[in-house]
Amino acid sequence: MNDPTRVEWREWGQDAFDEAAEADKPVLLSLTATWCDHCHEMDRTTYAEPRIAANINDSFVPVRVDADRRPRVRDRYNMGGFPSTVFLAPDGSMLTGAGYLGTDGMRQVLDSVRTMWDTNGSGAGRIPRPLREDSPPAGELTADVEAAMLGQLTETYDETAGGWGDSPKFPLPDALEFALKRDREMALRSFDAVSANLLDEYDGGFYRFASESNWSGLHHEKLLDSNGALVRAFANAYLHTGNDEYRKPADRTIEYLTTTLWNADAAAFANSQAPGEADAHTLDATDRADADEPPVDEGVFAGPNGLAIDGLCTYYAYTDDERARRYAERTLETLRTDLLTDGVAAHTLERGVERDAHGDPIPLLLTQARTLSALTTAASTIEPSALEDATAVADATIDSLHDEDSFLDAPAVGAGLLDRPLRPLDANVAIADGLLELSVLTDTPRYRDLARETLEAFAGASDRFGVQVAGYATTVSRLLEGPLVIRVGSEPGSDLHRAALRLADHEKVVVPAAADLEPGTARVELGDRVSSVAETPDELSKRVQNVHE
Repeated sequence: MNDPTRVEWREWGQDAFDEAAEADKPVLLSLTATWCDHCHEMDRTTYAEPRIAANINDSFVPVRVDADRRPRVRDRYNMGGFPSTVFLAPDGSMLTGAGYLGTDGMRQVLDSVRTMWDTNGSGAGRIPRPLREDSPPAGELTADVEAAMLGQLTETYDETAGGWGDSPKFPLPDALEFALKRDREMALRSFDAVSANLLDEYDGGFYRFASESNWSGLHHEKLLDSNGALVRAFANAYLHTGNDEYRKPADRTIEYLTTTLWNADAAAFANSQAPGEADAHTLDATDRADADEPPVDEGVFAGPNGLAIDGLCTYYAYTDDERARRYAERTLETLRTDLLTDGVAAHTLERGVERDAHGDPIPLLLTQARTLSALTTAASTIEPSALEDATAVADATIDSLHDEDSFLDAPAVGAGLLDRPLRPLDANVAIADGLLELSVLTDTPRYRDLARETLEAFAGASDRFGVQVAGYATTVSRLLEGPLVIRVGSEPGSDLHRAALRLADHEKVVVPAAADLEPGTARVELGDRVSSVAETPDELSKRVQNVHE
């Protein structure tokens, strides 16, 4: 997209901060995303206004950052959404910040920041609290963690409209999956609300969120990461219910991913689709077919593609859908061949982004965790050889990012505040869950121990966790209670393997081609309980029932 602004944007990097220090000017950091409508609007209006642009160019060092391409910058400077308009001292500390600013608002903020800078200089800068408080509160893992999260979901559940919280309304796939095993009625009503309100009935795929509590005020952008996660969530709802009303949204979303978001040149999924014209989404099918297609960001990112692989493999496991398997295999090949180097997943196929001075990829915790999950799910469902890469990813993550009892989001190096450690809860939960799964698939207790240690590092605050991190309680529950493990002596695709995948517990781990079992046999484990061998799907179902009794 052509830049309509008159601002002389610099790229993120030490050069921009050195320029600011030498000129004794603040940095204006503009955090945007290709799918963000308000970002483009701010470019067309605020940054295109000649006097504002001249003011910025004269008195500030302006830096433009794509939030998807530089997640470390996003996570340290995001003001709660995009665009984020952040003013920094040359040492990277924060002076002040806002979201979208119109022309009048920008004039006022520019004057205020210039006065602040002239009065206090770099002394006005502050370090955000997550970067000051390095160690999260540790605690003991007990069943109270699961109970507290269920209480949070019950308390914030919207009895009228479905879903959780007032506004805005996000689909929250982790909360949907957590509730599915623990309050099925609440979960299914929320699945119904998400599919009824956020699913694009014409093109498929889920919109990002609704601004109002009744699911009105749709934001029509579609992101690969949320859509991949929702394919898995709806597939799991189908597993539990056998009801097509939960399979069909997953199927429609897979159709969207494999057409609109498929990047054929890269053999992987593109990152996002912008909302386009708001009115187009209200047109009938004939008129919508004639409307311009909203632009797609063709960037290929390892983490979102990992979520897509996870969702596709899960859907295939329950349906034998060959399209899901085919695209999962193609994307998995790209992930393993083009993005992985010695266990480190490159954040993106684009060169120069989140790489070190030698051009090697910088390990990013959330990218590593989502890559690990994709590989373990693939190993469980379609491709046992993916375990080799899964082990390499886990080991590289532990070697480079494990610090004390949890994980840092990335090596603490780079411009601005990138040299300050950050321990994001969501990414730590994701890597703990991946390590727990890997410990079962490889029979390596060390990974389970690290998962426990990581979860314990945050447990002191677990009674205050909101529904957005329901995955924490899911992983704690899997760690304390099991998880349910089904070992199958046969390769993926056998009747016994397919039956194991379709037993109605989406938190289970299925281990195909288990070395200690004869082909055509299977065994069930739950904690210390181990079943006798099963040779048919019916026997396997009974063994599962027995270990739960």
